[in-house]
Amino acid sequence: MVSEKAVETAYQVAKERYAEVGVDTEKVLKKLQNIRVSLPCWQGDDIHGFLTPDAALSGGIGVSGNYPGIARTPEELTNDLDEAFKLIPAKQRLQLHQIYAVTDGKKKDVSEVGPEDFKFWVDWAKKNDIYLDFNPTFFSSPKVKENMTLASPEKSVRDYWIQVGKNARAISNYFGEEQKAQSIDNFWIMDGMKDEPISRLDPRERLIDSLDQINEEKYDEKNTMESYEGKLFGTGVESYTVGSHLFYNNYALTRGKDWCMDIGHFHEAEDPSDYLSSFLAFGKGMFLHLSRPVHWDSDHVPAMNDMLIKMMRALVRDNLLSKTVIGLDFFDASINRVSAWVIGTRSAQKALLLALLAPIDQLKDAENHYDYTLRLAETEELKSFPFGAVWDEFCLRNNVPVGMDWYQELKDYEKNVQFKRN
Repeated sequence: MVSEKAVETAYQVAKERYAEVGVDTEKVLKKLQNIRVSLPCWQGDDIHGFLTPDAALSGGIGVSGNYPGIARTPEELTNDLDEAFKLIPAKQRLQLHQIYAVTDGKKKDVSEVGPEDFKFWVDWAKKNDIYLDFNPTFFSSPKVKENMTLASPEKSVRDYWIQVGKNARAISNYFGEEQKAQSIDNFWIMDGMKDEPISRLDPRERLIDSLDQINEEKYDEKNTMESYEGKLFGTGVESYTVGSHLFYNNYALTRGKDWCMDIGHFHEAEDPSDYLSSFLAFGKGMFLHLSRPVHWDSDHVPAMNDMLIKMMRALVRDNLLSKTVIGLDFFDASINRVSAWVIGTRSAQKALLLALLAPIDQLKDAENHYDYTLRLAETEELKSFPFGAVWDEFCLRNNVPVGMDWYQELKDYEKNVQFKRN
């Protein structure tokens, strides 16, 4: 067990070191306390959901691994989430997919799911002070026709999925009304083609028309805001993706909506942090999906690597946090599923804390006065500052385990709860 006294002693030293460069660690901790990260519910059950839990995944999505203890019911999934939130400092958010409706035994198609089917989740979220975000489910369905939904050449197929999208907006609005805070309704569709299409424009024009129909009803933005997530490719749609990054970037800009950028959809050698200021110089807002790309679109659990650190620095240095909701998107069944939530969220929070622990105004002033020597010298020195001591203090103040202490708690939960499911 980590000694509380040792944590406090180390924090006081860190506090003094950061004060030397004009950083108030107390103010930083207060700011971090109020930034909620949106976890992906689908990490807990490998994206099966509760409508058709035995259906095979399709639409370019696949989950690898078969670690024991998977959640099979709404109660098991919320129990696992409760355990994860016990090990993550501060209050957070949760993203739900449409297939996680709790219909109380009634057989429903995804196109029939409405706000009434998410009362279970709203009640749980209120009890735990968790904000809910939403994702309509446009995959793993026999209604997907030749890898097409909203961009299908068949009107009947488009009409079906338009209804799914309209219902999703109503559900997200319900979340916002109940939680008195905006719910992000994130649209991702798998539409595309395995081989080169003759027309790249026709499917995109159909997608625009479908999305516009979905958005016909007006909802108060204090309750819900749509975001649109581009994709690079997936299994079965390797050659052409209708909803590309640029497509949704432009759709969000022209419709006054948010753009969702999933950094897992970028090559690991790219720097997606540059997109933040490029888009938000014009756009209304952004919903981030943080994961870890390994040769594109692999949805690995976030690690505190250079890409994640750069993303958080871009948000902090350009004061973009107020226009951004930070979400996570990953699924890994090769490790304990609860541990993935804990590791991924704590990694995101650590990267954010590291970005906040810098004299941004001072560094900007140096830059504006062409003092690039100071800019480089100070940013390099900050790399060896005792950031970890501030993180440990943050955990301590939130009554969550410090360091690796969370791991033993998780192993106890695994033994006493998860492994008994099998």
